[in-house]
This record gives sequence, structure tokens and C-alpha cells, in this order.
Amino acid sequence: MRKKKIVVSGTGCCLVDRLYNTVSFHSDVFLSFSSKKRGDGGLSPGHLVLKEEFETFANKNFPVVLHELTAGKAPDRINVGGPCIVALIHAAQITNGTDCEIRFYGCHGADENGNFLLDALKKLPVNINHYQQIGSLTPSTDVFSDPDYDKGHGERVFVNSIGAAWDYGPENLDADFFKSDIVVFGGTALVPQIHLHLGELLQQAKAKGCITLVNTVFDFVNEKANPQQRWPLGRDDESYPYIDLLITDRDEALRLSGELSLDKAIQFFMAKQTGAVMITNGAENVWICADSELFGKVDMKELPVSKSVSHKIRKKLCDGDTTGCGDNFVGGVIGSLIFQLLAGREKVDMEEATALGIVSGGYACLYIGGTFFEKYPGEKYERMIPILDDYKKQIHS
Repeated sequence: MRKKKIVVSGTGCCLVDRLYNTVSFHSDVFLSFSSKKRGDGGLSPGHLVLKEEFETFANKNFPVVLHELTAGKAPDRINVGGPCIVALIHAAQITNGTDCEIRFYGCHGADENGNFLLDALKKLPVNINHYQQIGSLTPSTDVFSDPDYDKGHGERVFVNSIGAAWDYGPENLDADFFKSDIVVFGGTALVPQIHLHLGELLQQAKAKGCITLVNTVFDFVNEKANPQQRWPLGRDDESYPYIDLLITDRDEALRLSGELSLDKAIQFFMAKQTGAVMITNGAENVWICADSELFGKVDMKELPVSKSVSHKIRKKLCDGDTTGCGDNFVGGVIGSLIFQLLAGREKVDMEEATALGIVSGGYACLYIGGTFFEKYPGEKYERMIPILDDYKKQIHS
């Protein structure tokens, strides 16, 4: 039976991204600020560091280092960023015209960055009635991108200021949040009070019948506190049994599980009674596995990235970067969940959801920044359809 309306509510990381698109990770300047050991506060490709910890590592104020790293140039793009809000925006864009509502719960500060985010989000198809002003400093990230890194596939480094998100907690989530069909906890390691209480929030959502999705971000707080120990998800491992779908990247999966390989990491998550797992790995295959009422039984397998997108990147047929690829992957998966639930599917097809995630993440490489501002509703999905069609042929050939 077709579902009448789908409501998605998400909370987690939303911030201003300042994108610097041509910073060489092999330059003498970058290498002088590079991490020497895990959790020391230095820069590391693919990873995030907190601004305060980086300043201690560098023994310089961040604006001074920023000038050195970028040779004093302005950002190539200032954009809406964050693993939760970017995923929700993409999901809302590709499900345009369907009977769904996507809401974001989060915070900003009383500053110029906060005003920028408010103005930008008003132009995007996400309900921001629960986006609150708390404190004075809006969360932000300076993103350094080297498009030539990893044999031309590109990579990024993130220096994050948590700002007002330190003070955003469970008390800011109202009863309506838990009345949603799908709840998303995205990048909560950058919203520390939500992250600390993640287990009980997930348990509350499951008690209300919600589908729960968690997508992770590099957890520098726990990396700094216990660099030799695996990261907790919440206070400990309490979150896993209440997660219907965990989406993480390779590094985060290994740090959360304490394992050295992706197959062992998936075995860890499944042993903790996680319903389903998707692990992205940059330009490499995506790993999936499930054993749940929502997805059924899906044996551990790999799905390739889009050859069409990889070709465009290698041949320099686009002017983009890898910022927001993982976030858009999550948004594509959420969009597929919406499509499938609206169609009345008894079980969600995990491979179909992953395919839309892969194409969504790949498409984000074709423009700068994670958030795409449409000229008209439905433009982004319309542009993605030829790549999605190519991908379906690729995996079924």
C-alpha cells in the first residue's frame, strides 16, 4: 500500500564551508603543518581537525596559517556545508514533486556566517523552522582541496570550528522530530551533546517507529582523547542496535570498529546488531551488508563507483572538487528510501538505494562545494539522470 506522505527529520552538522580548491598536499607549506602521529592536531588528507587543536599543533593563530597555505587568496567558494544539512538538501532536491517533507534541526550563531546560512537555506527546499540561533559563533569549516591528490581523484582536508554547536543538545529536539518516518543523525561528532546522547536518541526514535539513519564524520574529539582506542558511537556501543542504516567512510569505519579491513569492520557492525551498513571509500568500491526487517538479508558485497563520473574527472571535463561527495551519497540514499517507501515497497532494495547514493556522490564531484543551487526545482536530478542511466547499464552489464 502506498504511503501517503513521508516526513524526514535530521539533526547534526550544518556549517559554512570556505573552499580553497587548489592547495597542494605535497607542498612544503602543507607538509610543515602535516600530522606526525594520530590525534596530534596536524593536517591529514581526508581527515578533520578542530581549529583550536590545530593552532596548538602549529603554534600559530589559524588566520596566519591560512594565509600561508593559500598564499593569501580568497576562498574559491563559500557554501552551505555539513554532513547532515547537505544530505538533506540533496534528498529534497531529487525528490522534488513527491509527497514528502524534509526538516532540519540545528543551530547557528548571531554573526555574519549565521546570516549567510539563513539566507542560503531559505533558497533551498528544506524546512528550517527548527534551525535556531544559539550563541554568537556559527560553526564553520575551512576546506583545502587538492584535485591532483590520489592519482587525480582529489582529496580534502578540513579545519573545523564547532562554535555554537557545542551548546546544541537533545533538549532542542521536539516531539515532532520523533514523529517522523525517517530520522537522520548526520555528522553528530561535530555536535558534541547530540553525539554523546546518540544512543538514547536512537532508542527513542525506534520506540516511535522511525527508520533511523546515522552518517558519520571524522571524530576528532575522540581521536584526540584516545588515539589508540576505537571511537565510541555515543557513550559506547549503545547506538548500534537502534540504527537501521549506518553510512560511514573507510577511515571512520575502521576507527569505529577498531578493525584493519572493511570486511572485518562490517562484521563488527553486524555483530553489534546494526540493521545495515554502507561504507564508502573515495574512488574505490562501496561496501554494503544488511540483515534486517527493513532491507532483508543482503550478504556483504561491493558496488563500483560510476565510470561515467570517473571519466569526466580524469579527463578534466568538469570544474569541481570532492567536497560534499559523501554527504550527497547519503542524500541519494535518503532520496531512494523516500521513493521506495512512497511506492509501498515491503522491503527497501539496498542495491537500488546504494546506486542512487553512488551517482549522487559522484555528481557532487562535477561542481565546487557540496550544495548545488538549482535554477529551477528538479534541475539537479534532471542533470543526474543520464549518469544514473549509465550507471545502471554499468552494474547490470
